[in-house]
Amino acid sequence: MTKMSEKQCLFTTFVAAIELLGKPGVTMTSTRSGKHTWAVVLAGGDGTRLKEMTHQITGDWRPKQFCRFFEGKSLLNHTRERIAPIFDEDRTLFALARAHEPFYRDQLPEVHDRRKVAQPANRGTAVAMALCLEIIARQDENALVAFFPSDHHYSNCEAFRESVESGLSMMEEYPQSILIVGAEARYPEVEYGWIEPGRTLVDSLVNPLLRVSRFWEKPTVRDAKGLHRRACLWNTFVTIGFAGAFLELLQATVPHLTRRLGGDPDIDRLYNKIAPVDFSKEVLTRMPERLVVMRDSASGWTDLGSPSRVVEVLSRHGEWPFATDRLIVPHAHP
Repeated sequence: MTKMSEKQCLFTTFVAAIELLGKPGVTMTSTRSGKHTWAVVLAGGDGTRLKEMTHQITGDWRPKQFCRFFEGKSLLNHTRERIAPIFDEDRTLFALARAHEPFYRDQLPEVHDRRKVAQPANRGTAVAMALCLEIIARQDENALVAFFPSDHHYSNCEAFRESVESGLSMMEEYPQSILIVGAEARYPEVEYGWIEPGRTLVDSLVNPLLRVSRFWEKPTVRDAKGLHRRACLWNTFVTIGFAGAFLELLQATVPHLTRRLGGDPDIDRLYNKIAPVDFSKEVLTRMPERLVVMRDSASGWTDLGSPSRVVEVLSRHGEWPFATDRLIVPHAHP
């Protein structure tokens, strides 16, 4: 198969996947044996806000997910280890960017190339997710898929895994919905997305499942304080759903993206033309009625999206892989 025919195959099957899985009449079923359970690790971001910090640690300008902040392991490898007990390695994909190949090459040496979705460029989370959904759907039309960012920290990994297992089980009862894991908010953060829960679907002391009333993307200080008072949840971006439900949601919210992906067989040319699409801002916020949220109060989730949050977590670990006296860091939340 030539290089061009491989690209044509990629996007032809993307269209076929949308047509098949996007039809309301198609039944989406799964078995909790793991046969139809897939994981996608999102690791294609550029991590620009932490570039100065990662440069102090590594001497180069690698994105944060490839930097070893804790225990001598990169955030990417921490993510791999965190989800490994739940997902079969043959059904775990990595969404990457070609420009980062020098950094991920040594960190994923045993991962087969077919599980590395190397994009020509970073075009946002929705584009990366759509490509991975296509690859999964052509292999398994009943796939239940979980997406995991690669730049997060959990103080209790066992509680995290229990939450993910609960979420995978719950989705069998709500196959047309997308589940978001919502972390219990510790303070009124303005750089996180927030989820305003609705009525309870599954009552549980540990991981209750609720409808989503509204999705707030990076609210103002005033709104964040109000959301915190109302016990709203932080969006961890850990999302779970059937491949068909994800594709339906993408079609309904960003149809221009799905048309573009199905219209040009040359992936490099396509990425030159396509604009970045943010899954939280341009998909989740537009259709809260298709979302459910599972409360996670035990995992101790932190998004390492700013230097202050990295310093906060490092201080708890007692690890300092760089010279802190040369780094100016804004005040970290308690």
